[in-house]
Amino acid sequence: MSAPETSDNSDTPVSLVPAEGWHVIHLYYNIDHSQWNLLSEEEQRSAKTDLAELVQEIRSQKDTHLLTYAVVTPKADIGFMLLTPDLGDALSFEKKLTLSLGADVLTPVYSYLSQTERSEYTTTAEQYGKDTLEGEKGLSPDSDEYKAGLEEFNTRMEHYLQHRLYPVLPAWPVVCFYPMSKRRSGEDNWYSLSFDARKDLMMGHARVGRTYSGKILQLITGSTGLDEHEWGVTLLAKDPIEIRKIVYEMRFDEVSARYGEFGDFYIGIQLPLNEMFEKVCL
Repeated sequence: MSAPETSDNSDTPVSLVPAEGWHVIHLYYNIDHSQWNLLSEEEQRSAKTDLAELVQEIRSQKDTHLLTYAVVTPKADIGFMLLTPDLGDALSFEKKLTLSLGADVLTPVYSYLSQTERSEYTTTAEQYGKDTLEGEKGLSPDSDEYKAGLEEFNTRMEHYLQHRLYPVLPAWPVVCFYPMSKRRSGEDNWYSLSFDARKDLMMGHARVGRTYSGKILQLITGSTGLDEHEWGVTLLAKDPIEIRKIVYEMRFDEVSARYGEFGDFYIGIQLPLNEMFEKVCL
């Protein structure tokens, strides 16, 4: 039997863009101040300039976003949140950020890879028409009110899906990130529930989240097969108390109380680079 044919594509750029959505990497570093202090003042200024230019270079790439923030606790000193379509670009940007202040200055302490995704529990137009417009409001499918309601729903869901897959994150100062999974133990096995049961629970969970509209921007990204948990959760807020309140309230919801497993929480302050340098003593 002959060997399968192979082709040498080493000279062809590889594009690793998913069918929909973007790659998301959360990066956390400690600063080795002993290495930083070995640099002269001129070398330090040059290193900070190099990082600032790299951040601008990354942000100038099509459909690419980069958040920079100082981490509040000793879990890390600085953090980045990178969103970009191509996994190859994500790889390159991550390596450059790691080396940006010098080969030994930034030490990675935590990272998380995920992708933006649509929710499998999103209400369809057919379900909204049947359950809400017909069931709750008593509208006939032939009525103008029904058609207007369905059109408004489709427009709203289009915006929602756009945000889930291709988000533009605001410059709100408080950044919270944590990974999570659904429990798989005994009677609390999320994946032994029927789809309808899971959807009902998630709809109740989402109703709590919607009460924080304008106070919290929430981005859920999928990481099954990409990292150690199943989702990454990013929360942006103007006031840190809103982070506490939404996480506290949602933990009493059955989805979290019975089925949720959470990783470590990382809290940062989103800042321009010059202010971040001051906060982390560079």
